[in-house]
Amino acid sequence: MDSEFEHQLQKLRDKIGSKTPHQQQHAAMLLAVEETITEQKAAVEPASYFAALLTLMEQQSGSGSNALSNAIIFLLSVVLPHVSASMLRAKFTTMMAVLSQSLDLASADVALLRSVISCLETVLLAQDASSWRQPIAQGTLRSLMQLSTDSKPKIRKRAQEAVSSLLSRPPPPTAIHPAAHIASRFVLEMLANAKADPQAAMHTLQLVKQTEMLWPADEFEGLCAALMQLPRLNTPYVATLAFQALETVFASAGESLDEDQFRDLLISVIDLKPNSSDSATSEAWLNIIQKGYIAYAQIGAEACFQSLPDLIDLVLPDIELGKPSTRDAATRCVWALIRECIPDSKLGSDGVQAIIKVLAGGLSYRYRESWALVFLLIAALFQRLGKFAHPSMDAVAKEVANMRMEPEFQFKDEADAVLGAAIRAVGPQVFLEILPLNLDGGQSQDNVGRAWLLPLMKSHIRNAPLGYFVLTMLPLADKLSVQSQQFVSQNRELEAKIYNALSQQVWALLSGFCNVPVDILDSFTVGFAERLANEILEVPATRSAICGALQTLLTAVHALAHTESANGPITQQQALAAEMHLAQFAPDYLAQLFNVFALSPGNGRGYLMDTITAFLAVITPGEVNATFAKVCAMLDQALKSHKPPTAAELTEQYLEAHPPPTAHTMTDLAIVMAPYLDTEHAQMLVRAAFVLANQSEDAMLQKKGYKALSRLAAQSAESPARQLIESVMTEQLIPMLIESAGSVGAGSRRDRLMLISALARNLADDQLHFIPAMLSEAIMGTKEANERARNVAFETLLVMGRRMGQGGVIHMATVGGDTGMAAEQDANIVEFFKMTAA
Repeated sequence: MDSEFEHQLQKLRDKIGSKTPHQQQHAAMLLAVEETITEQKAAVEPASYFAALLTLMEQQSGSGSNALSNAIIFLLSVVLPHVSASMLRAKFTTMMAVLSQSLDLASADVALLRSVISCLETVLLAQDASSWRQPIAQGTLRSLMQLSTDSKPKIRKRAQEAVSSLLSRPPPPTAIHPAAHIASRFVLEMLANAKADPQAAMHTLQLVKQTEMLWPADEFEGLCAALMQLPRLNTPYVATLAFQALETVFASAGESLDEDQFRDLLISVIDLKPNSSDSATSEAWLNIIQKGYIAYAQIGAEACFQSLPDLIDLVLPDIELGKPSTRDAATRCVWALIRECIPDSKLGSDGVQAIIKVLAGGLSYRYRESWALVFLLIAALFQRLGKFAHPSMDAVAKEVANMRMEPEFQFKDEADAVLGAAIRAVGPQVFLEILPLNLDGGQSQDNVGRAWLLPLMKSHIRNAPLGYFVLTMLPLADKLSVQSQQFVSQNRELEAKIYNALSQQVWALLSGFCNVPVDILDSFTVGFAERLANEILEVPATRSAICGALQTLLTAVHALAHTESANGPITQQQALAAEMHLAQFAPDYLAQLFNVFALSPGNGRGYLMDTITAFLAVITPGEVNATFAKVCAMLDQALKSHKPPTAAELTEQYLEAHPPPTAHTMTDLAIVMAPYLDTEHAQMLVRAAFVLANQSEDAMLQKKGYKALSRLAAQSAESPARQLIESVMTEQLIPMLIESAGSVGAGSRRDRLMLISALARNLADDQLHFIPAMLSEAIMGTKEANERARNVAFETLLVMGRRMGQGGVIHMATVGGDTGMAAEQDANIVEFFKMTAA
């Protein structure tokens, strides 16, 4: 038996002591059935329970013992879901005959009827199409549908769930359920009588609403017609339910109607548009329009598109006049229409012009309370149209920008979202033709300064031509910088600061232009590369922006070059060519960055290290190793004259203004190259790291020594660095870690624990003594004040435990000290817990 079934049975057995009579009856019946199964020496499986219960049910038929029958049917409802479908099909007639006797509404209680419904649902779900053609199956479905309109809520709810489940899951391979005609005729009959019996009609609508099925094509139109008549009864709740039911029915409309029928159906729905003040009905109607037109676009894209301007014009007042929930529903509806119902072939057509005109009307003052929602729709239209938004939406972009510049305007964030979408759609060059910055006094049709666009553009430039920055934005930045210098010479400090800030904001746009531009080969020229390198070296104010842009460019191009993707802005072959093009500049950039890194204060040079890492990823391993050799030589030279920093040189104020010692800087550069080293140069780093790890007088150098070793140990198993670490573990690395345990500075503990964790993860069987030797250090690490160090310590303990769980033998003699244990100990998780608790 499966565990779920056994768990259900055990819960029933536990009810034998319940104070509720029917729960006791259920438990007693289960125990009796299990005793019978045991006496018959049958297999303890769902089929045996089913056979025993079915026999009991047949024996009880006509006996008049309702309590026993109720208990048997309840147990059947528990057992049947676990019985095979083939057995349920074999016993179909017998089960239907037995269960149908319990569908007497006059005498049955609620609990019994719910159990009977569950049994019928399970049995009918197992039947094939031929079984559904039998009168007994069809009659049972009619009974269940009748129960789905019952006045008792619990019975009605359970019957609706069963009918919905049955009709939504037709027996394969049929797409339309064999009993779909029965269901549709029942629904039509109940809806036709809605005026006389609105309660039953509402229950039927609830059933239709939750039943996702393909309705018969020959009755689909009649069903839709019946549903659309209900809103005319002027009963708000019935109208809302009718629209919600129509929304579900529309899911299968494309399968049942041709294009003309679908159009006529949608026109009929549009004619039923409720008043905007009726929020519940309006929301249901809007949902139908949304789903209906999305489905219509699949079968009649051209006709659907032509109807969009009038439809959006019809819905837009709901955004103005409706209650908050109606406004949101109307916005979702129009947003979906824009995204799903404008074909790619029509993006530049006159029909789009009509849609733009309608949405532009939402910028009028009458919509002022809903401008936030209107802006959302305009942004969606920019996104959908892309480059086709120019020149069609130029006037809209200007209007939004003018509104954004009004002093008391309340929706600046929403307006920025529209303008950001416009930048992404048409690109920065076209966007600035529409809305020029007017920062340099150049000729323009308007003289309005729009410096506020610069930070907005920074966040929205993607895949734009780098050449535009080189030819247009860079000269603008230079011109602003020159103007700032002129103001400085004139002692006009305020103007100088303003123009200098504007120049920096223009430079900040470079990161966006470096986000996978399509013209890297043409625009990233030697001249431009030299200009950037000079800026990095000579102008600290622009250094961070340029480094960030280079990092963005290198990282994105490298990812595209080594990933097969058909959706990128450039192909993989183009990315590979761009990476090779950028790699030729890497050695010069790295030399420049190393110099700047060495001269920069320690607390503010993280971005430089990130840029160095990005360049290392695109150059050849030979170039990395050659560079590393130079850095390593400089590190050896620096260590000879290195003196540990004084207390004054370790203060925050000093570190913010002065670069770290040369030995620290060279170590950082050596560590960042660790993943790319070959065996020879990795060995050089290991030797240096051993020296650094013993620098107990300089806690920072010691920390960096452990960091270098952990970086090497964390590489993939195939890398030369990792293989080197494994070759020196037994003879050098493990003994060094054991011997140096007493001289570890507080600042080095986290990196040392990371090294221990990396080593413990892949210990050989003859290296397991490393775990008990380092265990106490890992345990003490969990009490560190530094949270990150504590987390590493806990992770180290987990790694040790997993390795111990893999088995092996620990040679305790090599651990050191008097352990009080046998010479050899089996490695297992129990032994690990004993060591931890000792």
